Amino acid sequence: MADPKGFLTTGREVAETRPVTERLKDWNEVYVPGSLLPIISKQAGRCMDCGIPFCHNGCPLGNLIPEWNDYAYREDWSAASERLHATNNFPEFTGRLCPAPCEAACVLGINQPAVTIKNVEVSIIDKAWDSGDVTPQPPERLSGKTVAVIGSGPAGLAAAQQLTRAGHTVAVYERADRIGGLLRYGIPEFKMEKVHINRRIEQMRAEGTKFRTEVEIGRDIDAAKLRRRYDAVVIAAGATLSRDLPVPGRELTGIHFAMEYLPLANKVQEGDFVAPPITAAGKHVVVIGGGDTGADCVGTAHRQGAASVTQLEIMPRPGDDRPTGQPWPTFPMLYKVTSAHEEGGERVYSVSTTHFEGDEDGNVQFLHLIEVEFKGGKLEQKPGTERKIPAQLVTLAMGFTGTDQANGLVSQFGLELDERGNVARDADFATNVNGVYVAGDAGRGQSLIVWAIAEGRSAARGVDRFLTGASELPAPIRPTDRALTA
Repeated sequence: MADPKGFLTTGREVAETRPVTERLKDWNEVYVPGSLLPIISKQAGRCMDCGIPFCHNGCPLGNLIPEWNDYAYREDWSAASERLHATNNFPEFTGRLCPAPCEAACVLGINQPAVTIKNVEVSIIDKAWDSGDVTPQPPERLSGKTVAVIGSGPAGLAAAQQLTRAGHTVAVYERADRIGGLLRYGIPEFKMEKVHINRRIEQMRAEGTKFRTEVEIGRDIDAAKLRRRYDAVVIAAGATLSRDLPVPGRELTGIHFAMEYLPLANKVQEGDFVAPPITAAGKHVVVIGGGDTGADCVGTAHRQGAASVTQLEIMPRPGDDRPTGQPWPTFPMLYKVTSAHEEGGERVYSVSTTHFEGDEDGNVQFLHLIEVEFKGGKLEQKPGTERKIPAQLVTLAMGFTGTDQANGLVSQFGLELDERGNVARDADFATNVNGVYVAGDAGRGQSLIVWAIAEGRSAARGVDRFLTGASELPAPIRPTDRALTA
């Protein structure tokens, strides 16, 4: 193990964030550059090297966490990077964006603060990039088989990289103007600067993966024709249908889905706009939805100069400590303070929107809400608690309901859907259409980035076996696997 007494002698330290007043003036990542390396070896030494490392169960990728903790403790960064990449194609993504179910399952976390697994992970991969340990890994020979991957989010990229390295000729189709999916246009720059995506794409290009942007399968290319052109197809189009809020006043100007609002802010950072077409500048902003996407809207509104920011959540406020009904090593529902919440704004729980109120020009001005509570398993309104709050920009961040079907992709392929509206698949991630596979949120439903990468790796094995009759690619999960919850 790393340090036999590390968990007894060393307290938990996390990455240092830049002062709020400083980071609100730019879109750079909120953490102080280089602040982790001076402390990360000791933090890795807190790993107990458990006989049964439950962090493996918490992580769907099966990351070899005790192993790379040991190497990080000894500052053998090359070996740590090799162990990290053995199970994860893009640890710089998960190290920044994953909510770390591995830490929730850390054995040390039973009675002490868990090991800072995410911080160790991101330190290893950043060090690997700086030292040149991350290099292209082109296949030794080509199989002569071709694969189309639809979607360039984490699931699509993981599947494409695995299949390219297995020797197949892979083309990734992305309907947006840049590669990355939600990593590119759903994640704000202050959570992950896009240089991390760009250099992975260049690595994949050097390995042989081809990329086709601004091509939407179903609209620009008929899905059935695409299937005839390639030996296999992987659908990794995500679950991009946003959940709507059908209440009176929804049609007013100034009410937008989060995924209408966030990409425009990212496009400013890409140089496409001087100012975003939808901006929070000088406005009272209300974010409906208390999850990570809602927090992204909060942080974006702060940086755009909002007059005020209020985040609404229909569920009660979670507690600060692990609930008794969610015992270790399950992933607990806890009160979460993200970097965006540290920057200001108000969070309101147990409320539901009743309607919006606009001005004479049809612009939203107020949001009317009422307090709610659960009684007998049902959500009920509390009479006499109605009120209205200023709302000149409203973003709906209430999750996603499934794969886009309006573009024709589902119907043109002739895909079957499951009872939740996701693309149905078998144990090999294969759909009902021969040679067509599905990975990520398109098949699983809305999930975490770490599950998306695991899905992409697992689907790649199914495709490889379909094309060659056998496969040595890893498959960390099955389509039916779910997160460790109570």
